Amino acid sequence: MSRQDRALGRRMVIPLLGVLLLVQGYPLAFAAWISFHDYRLTALHEIQWVGLAQYRGLLDNPSYWTAVRNTLIFVSGAVGLELALGFLLAYALYRPVAIQNAFRAILLTPMFVTPIAVGLMFRFLLNSQLGIVPTALRALHVEIDWFGPDLALFSLILIDAWQWTPMMILFLLAGLEALPTEPFEAARVDGASELQILRHLTIPMLRPVILAAVLIRMLDAFRVFEYIYAITRGGPGERTETILFHIYRVGFLYFRLGEAAAMAIVLGAIIFILIVLLFYILRRQEAPA
Repeated sequence: MSRQDRALGRRMVIPLLGVLLLVQGYPLAFAAWISFHDYRLTALHEIQWVGLAQYRGLLDNPSYWTAVRNTLIFVSGAVGLELALGFLLAYALYRPVAIQNAFRAILLTPMFVTPIAVGLMFRFLLNSQLGIVPTALRALHVEIDWFGPDLALFSLILIDAWQWTPMMILFLLAGLEALPTEPFEAARVDGASELQILRHLTIPMLRPVILAAVLIRMLDAFRVFEYIYAITRGGPGERTETILFHIYRVGFLYFRLGEAAAMAIVLGAIIFILIVLLFYILRRQEAPA
């Protein structure tokens, strides 16, 4: 590429950088600014500089740490379940079977439904009084309160797994289809069983794809909001209140935008660290031995 072509490329990128700076840079800068101020929607004429007070206040905020705990439980449970189901289904779809394309289409369908619609759908399906699932279970003399104190967060994990396991299937199926066939043929010639091939060849060779899929889903799971808003509103009590819903409640129900911005900045820092970790792990996996 000539010097003129590189100069032209840089000039063409400048408008895009300007749009990104306007669309993303200004909201981030404003959020950072109000996180250092006592910024309340009900008292915009009384904005005061408070420095790091709102960040320090998070350390003594029990509701915030409850939301952090709920988020970590949700992310680990949902992503772990999606990885297990996704790998099993991807491995099954990888083998040639009858009407394979139809199976793939059916399994991938939930991913294309908006999360708020999924939340509303399961809100009625699992409703203890009107829901089809509780009614069917009562016919079998099984009584389950899906959104009660003990099972509410677990129910949200199952709902998330129902919708986003297809994404895990896509990642893992693409990884399986990209694997070279020669090592597997050689292993079968040497008499290796399918379980041995899976354990010693498939999973190790698929490890970079698995890591990428898990970390990408983790980043997305940290932003869970729609299910909580549509179904539980953080309840019962604070059993299902995640970080993002807690930020929404503090900022837009209690009007303490400065405190909510501080929480959002901390959440953004956590997600940024996970992104850096993602690229670091992937580079190590791709580096030649």
